[in-house]
Amino acid sequence: MACSVEQKRQLIEPAHELLSLRRQCKLLGLARASLYYEPRAESAENLWLMRLLDEQYTRTPFYGVEKMTAWLRAQGQQVNPKRVRRLLRLLGLEAIYPKPRLSLAAAGQQIYPYLLRGVPILHVNQVWSTDITYIRLLGGFVYLVAVIDWYSRYVLSWEVSTTMESDFCISALQRALHRDQPEIFNTDQGSQFTSTAFTGILKEHGISISMDGRGRALDNIFVERLWRSVKYEEVYLHDYEDVPQALAGLGKYFKFYNSERLHQALAYKTPESIYRRRA
Repeated sequence: MACSVEQKRQLIEPAHELLSLRRQCKLLGLARASLYYEPRAESAENLWLMRLLDEQYTRTPFYGVEKMTAWLRAQGQQVNPKRVRRLLRLLGLEAIYPKPRLSLAAAGQQIYPYLLRGVPILHVNQVWSTDITYIRLLGGFVYLVAVIDWYSRYVLSWEVSTTMESDFCISALQRALHRDQPEIFNTDQGSQFTSTAFTGILKEHGISISMDGRGRALDNIFVERLWRSVKYEEVYLHDYEDVPQALAGLGKYFKFYNSERLHQALAYKTPESIYRRRA
């Protein structure tokens, strides 16, 4: 059975005589950034604005920079579009609407077509997908990635990181693949998922790669719905003080989400009961 991130952390020896922290993390398949619990350096004012933006985006994901700026000003916040744009990028948020393709993939990173338009989802492990979201802390923030099975809504794995580097996404993918593997894996066009390190793992397993169109988060609708549940049912109800508290809270929530939370779309069954049935 694959170790969780927390179990891997417990194996790390900061003062190991022969192995550096970097080497220990590599051997354990652990994102090195996940060891460091210092909040990201942002002013208290920016952290407050990020909380507001995160909550409003969860309600209105179609708001772009201009509308978000206008909304914040209506709340009495003195902001300009440049600042709002920077904070939205820091949060990893992008409005959901078709728009021109303004940027290309980085060198060596291939964009794959979206394979799921009009495709019926008929069984477990037909399609998995992943995404990253922002998780606020009282004095900072971290990022959360999760891998979900579309048919059952079952969360196969999740990881938290203090940076947007690809290591924690790769770790989540590897943990999910220890359980099983899908026919198709869908992501957005973020650099974490277009990297050869990430897509290479999918290719090695013979998994078809699908990617959302730019600005089309609804192509990955099941993960978007998961984020709404996580935010409204857990994160917004508990102001995590630090990363260990966030890990404990999210771990408890995902266990509840998989094994206890009833889903109307699943005929009021739990994701775990559907996933383990192997329809």
